[in-house]
Amino acid sequence: MAAAATLGIGAVPVPAPAAPRPGPATSDRHHEHRRAGFDARTPDARTLLRLRSAPRPAGVVKLHDELGVQGVVDLDPQTGTARRVARLDGFLTAASRKPAKEIVVAYLAAHPAAFGLSAAEIAALRLRKDYVDIDGTHHLSFEQMVGDVPVFSNGVRADVTGDGRLIQVTGSPVAALPASLGSARMTADQARSAAIKDAGSTAAVRPDDPAKLVAFATSGGTRLAWQTLSTGPGYLHVIDAATGRVLYRQDLLLNDNAPQATVWQNYPGAPLGGTQQRRSLAGWLAPGATSLNGDSAHVFLDVNDDDKANPGEEVAPNAPGDWRFPFKDFTAQAGPPCAADKQCSWDPATAYSWKDNARQNGAQLFYYVSSFHDHLEKAPIGFTRSAGNYETADGDPIEVNGLDGADTADGRPDGDHIDNANMLPTPDGVPGHMQMYLFHYPDSDDPFVPGNSGDEADVVYHEYTHGMSNRLVVDASGNSTLTGQQGYSMGEAWSDWYAFDHLAASGYQKDTAAPGEVLVGRYVGNDQNLIRTQPLDCPVGASAAACPGTAGAGSGGYTYGDYGKILGFAEPHADGEIWSETLWDMRTALGTKLAESLITRAMELSPANPSFLDMRNSILMADKVTRDGRDQARIWKVFAGRGMGWFAADLGGDDVTPIEDFSMPPLRDGSRTSLTGVVTDVDSGRPVAGATVGFAGHSSGFADSYQATTDANGRYTITGVRPGGTYPEVTATLPGYETDMRDIRVRTGVNHADWTLRRDWAATGGGSRVTDVNGDDYSMIGCGPAAAVDASQRTGWSTDATYGADGRIDPRHLVVQLPAAVDVTSIAINPSGNCGDDQSAATGDYRVETSADGQTWTVASAGHFGTGNRDRMNEVPLATGSTAAVRYLRYTMLGTQIAEEGATCPDFYSGCYYVDTVEIGVYGSSH
Repeated sequence: MAAAATLGIGAVPVPAPAAPRPGPATSDRHHEHRRAGFDARTPDARTLLRLRSAPRPAGVVKLHDELGVQGVVDLDPQTGTARRVARLDGFLTAASRKPAKEIVVAYLAAHPAAFGLSAAEIAALRLRKDYVDIDGTHHLSFEQMVGDVPVFSNGVRADVTGDGRLIQVTGSPVAALPASLGSARMTADQARSAAIKDAGSTAAVRPDDPAKLVAFATSGGTRLAWQTLSTGPGYLHVIDAATGRVLYRQDLLLNDNAPQATVWQNYPGAPLGGTQQRRSLAGWLAPGATSLNGDSAHVFLDVNDDDKANPGEEVAPNAPGDWRFPFKDFTAQAGPPCAADKQCSWDPATAYSWKDNARQNGAQLFYYVSSFHDHLEKAPIGFTRSAGNYETADGDPIEVNGLDGADTADGRPDGDHIDNANMLPTPDGVPGHMQMYLFHYPDSDDPFVPGNSGDEADVVYHEYTHGMSNRLVVDASGNSTLTGQQGYSMGEAWSDWYAFDHLAASGYQKDTAAPGEVLVGRYVGNDQNLIRTQPLDCPVGASAAACPGTAGAGSGGYTYGDYGKILGFAEPHADGEIWSETLWDMRTALGTKLAESLITRAMELSPANPSFLDMRNSILMADKVTRDGRDQARIWKVFAGRGMGWFAADLGGDDVTPIEDFSMPPLRDGSRTSLTGVVTDVDSGRPVAGATVGFAGHSSGFADSYQATTDANGRYTITGVRPGGTYPEVTATLPGYETDMRDIRVRTGVNHADWTLRRDWAATGGGSRVTDVNGDDYSMIGCGPAAAVDASQRTGWSTDATYGADGRIDPRHLVVQLPAAVDVTSIAINPSGNCGDDQSAATGDYRVETSADGQTWTVASAGHFGTGNRDRMNEVPLATGSTAAVRYLRYTMLGTQIAEEGATCPDFYSGCYYVDTVEIGVYGSSH
């Protein structure tokens, strides 16, 4: 929970249009630099559009037609198998008395085109989990196996009602797995070390950290790999067991709170729930307990931030069963902004003043996390043991560190342990980890109240909810799939929503019809929008006085079109406000209990790496499951009002520029029309045959059959389109060409749209090929030389950087044979680090040569790429005499950008080991 308000040759290359950028780095609980997430399987937006626009198998089209207008047949563009099959207005099968497992297996066998599994592969699925939620719904997780090794992330998940109706199937199974994977060259300890090194952490390798062998399906084949969980820095990794390269990295850390105790229900001094009262700890803590080690949580004071309870850091009782500690109010000593309604727990000007309330805070934290555990466990939420909650009996309590790092600067917290709180949510069976910091940096004009995040209920509840959302939105193996930008945003939003839903329902948070009352972090934020940009209860159109918004998004409640605009860039806490405000609208429309039920059940129905639209669909399905769909219209009205209506579009959970729409769904038996036009080449003006035009905007599966392929004259016609709205992100695409995308307004009658495509002659999809290369080849994990000419800004070429005595690397080159001789007009290069490497591995010095025959070479361009050339395609200056009748291109990486990072080798930076380039593009006309 972080504060949003604080929260010729040799010439310099000319920047071309920017490539997709990764999200901003976050800070972990030690405030080290956090590595961004990485997945070797993930395509960029352009590739994603091309893959999604590929013709669907006849069996898939038939299934979509059978499911009707609100049917969802969403194919994973990487596996080609179903990411999600469902009906928003019904079920996949009728009621049945057969066991849930048999119902799922029968459906998989009946639709091989969608799921890509043979009878033998279906029989080999391992049912890892079948839990029944509090409404009687079965949630089944089937792992795919290669021998005894489970497949990472992919698999099959399915949900079946209590009366045997199949709700949906999700998971993206891998078709045609190999019979075996061979043996691992790395040991588990070596994989743990590689993960720690990749995280850039100084933490010691913990030999008891989980590590297991998995099968990881890449574009180059299925690899044997180690899945590791580094509990110190807080990362989940998949490490190739043969090469040691990183295949997957997920930052798990989320930043941002009978025996008796004296506690408050809200925060010290709050008008509602701000007075200490005696409360029983019975049921959570054994009568003879000597520390706060209970049935679902262990609370201790980690003042030196070493993640363990040292002597004196456990919180002992005054006497057996007596954890009643008075609160010392530092308001008079610390001065403003402390006040009677925001009592301060320490004086930043006085070393060790936090000690006076240390034990009180430990007891308060124990009460918060234990009581909230019980709240989430009860109906209608139902985060139970079978659902995967945190329980000491199951070996996975939450380890809660109070006053984390309070004594890291001579009796005060240093700059890495102030004004924050965080949670490390873990897979079921591994203890979670929560840390609570002091607020208000000493000797500064820090606007936060000198308080303790562990004394504010909404902060603690926020962090705890991360544990629930990351255990309910999972893959078939139980790993969290909240991995994309939109998933992270919803994670922050759910945490805010569940916290304030509970406080408002309990009477400790005022919530009337007036907007702007539900303020996140009111205590430590001193009644200001310091933690979020505006309150949670901001409807669309609210006044700026109550709901100020931001300059980028405007005032009033946020809508889907504000994604990435609230702070001027995509940021999970800020963009999460769109989702949390939408859910608060839903709470207002449906009531707290029904909203709690539907929102939680929707998490259990989520596909992997969900977008806001995926979760909208999951909530609609939850309504069908639990209430026979009686609230469909009200739910659609809420989402349509926030820009997540029928024609809204995104490209999946990683899309940071979604398209909003405020339409309700079309009538089931509405009219149909068509879209027709011509696709031509932008340079030659000739028609382009074989291009696909498709309505790829509905990435949740709607209108997947709205597509057509151009004929020899470049003409296409798409029939059966529902008119009456604007379809966003309609695309024209062909391998070897850059995708053209626009919004299309479809009216009654024939609609016309022409397209122009630009050819990238270096793209392998258009017929080029790599004919020569040196350096280590990592093609098996998707990082080989061909990845530099695949028309993708997400994948790239990475090879070894071998340094000589002069400090320069051995040159690493690739040669590309173009499909025809080309009169080149421009060459563009994205030199960025990739394949999980940091940007120190980006290409620095470079050279580009051209040739008509592959024997005689002319230097076309040479120079240096710096930090300003990262994450974008850069047009390089071309020498006279180097551009006519080009059939071959040789690109050489002569150096890394290690110097740009202010470092020298050897070091932990990637540039000391690897040199990378994302993409090379060649443009012009056929000679």
